[in-house]
Amino acid sequence: MNLEFNISLAESYKSHSQISRVLTEAWIEENMFCPNCGNLFVKHFENNKPVADFFCPQCLNQYELKSKSGSLGKKITDGAYATMINRITSDTNPDLFLMSYSRLENKVENLFLVPKHFFVPDIIEKRKPLADTAKRAGWVGCNILLEKIPKQGKIPIIKAGKLEDKKVVLYKTQVSRGLQTNNLNMRGWLMDILLCINQIPDDIFKLSDMYYFEDMLSVKHPDNRNIKPKIRQQLQFLRDKGFIEFLGNGKYRKLL
Repeated sequence: MNLEFNISLAESYKSHSQISRVLTEAWIEENMFCPNCGNLFVKHFENNKPVADFFCPQCLNQYELKSKSGSLGKKITDGAYATMINRITSDTNPDLFLMSYSRLENKVENLFLVPKHFFVPDIIEKRKPLADTAKRAGWVGCNILLEKIPKQGKIPIIKAGKLEDKKVVLYKTQVSRGLQTNNLNMRGWLMDILLCINQIPDDIFKLSDMYYFEDMLSVKHPDNRNIKPKIRQQLQFLRDKGFIEFLGNGKYRKLL
């Protein structure tokens, strides 16, 4: 896998955004395998779809690409807020390739896969409507809040300029599919519990450590009056899906 862009493809473009789009999309098509099935390449849709940029010709899984020069930071700009929320609540949401690159060196620095089932409304930030003087006055965009996506949902493919083992990427992707559900409430609970687990510094933690987050979870889920049983339920689900291991006596071990 060559991390450098083919800069000759952008010679006829002047806009930074156009140059970025051409170089990053060409790089994906020339270098990226399918994290879902392992096929050696993914293909660009011939006509830009409103949802996805690429698809795997073998398993037909779809991918969208978001790229950014320099550090990814805490958020990344996306399109229309209403469109994004509609996508999340449908079964057509693509997986996301999240890329950061060096504009100076013209090469990829980081590339992560965010599987579609890690998207919940909580990670989508609504931006202010465009001013009345703007060409698209009143249009409302959104940001993807990367810090609200659990680390288990940001699967590294390239990290700090180094390639991750393809077998590890495929394994983590397949394990993550165990969390796939069209029930937004259940998906939201799973994401919240994973975020809580990730805040515990040690690999081995206690049920009492999870109860520490009871008040925060009560605020996020005001309709649920049984937070502690819900925490135990979600831990059992994550145990069954291979994300944590139950050690007995109220203790767990992080596996991924």
